[in-house]
Amino acid sequence: MPIRKGDEVRIKKGSVAVKGKEGKVKSVYRKKWVIHVERVTREKANGQPVDIGISPSNVQIIKLYMDKDRKALLARKARARKGEEKVQKVQEKDVKMGGVD
Repeated sequence: MPIRKGDEVRIKKGSVAVKGKEGKVKSVYRKKWVIHVERVTREKANGQPVDIGISPSNVQIIKLYMDKDRKALLARKARARKGEEKVQKVQEKDVKMGGVD
C-alpha cells in the first residue's frame, strides 16, 4: 500500500532520536523518496525547527487515512484476491480428479 499524507506511521529504523516515534505524515516527496512526519524535527543552528526527511521504507503504517479512492482500491484488491482463490480451488479439484478414469 503506498504511503499518503494523513497516514499514521511508526518509525522503525533511523537514528536514536527518531526511532520508535509515531505521528501523522505531513508531506510526501515522491521525487526525493522522503516523507516528513509530525513532531519529528531537529533544530538548526539558529534555533529554528526543521523537519527530518525519512525514507518510506523505514516506517510502518499504523492507520490508513481512508477516503473514497483508498476504499475503492482496497475493494478492488479484495475482489482480485477472491478471484484468485476461486481459480486455485478449481485447479485443486482438477488435480484430485485427474487420476480417476
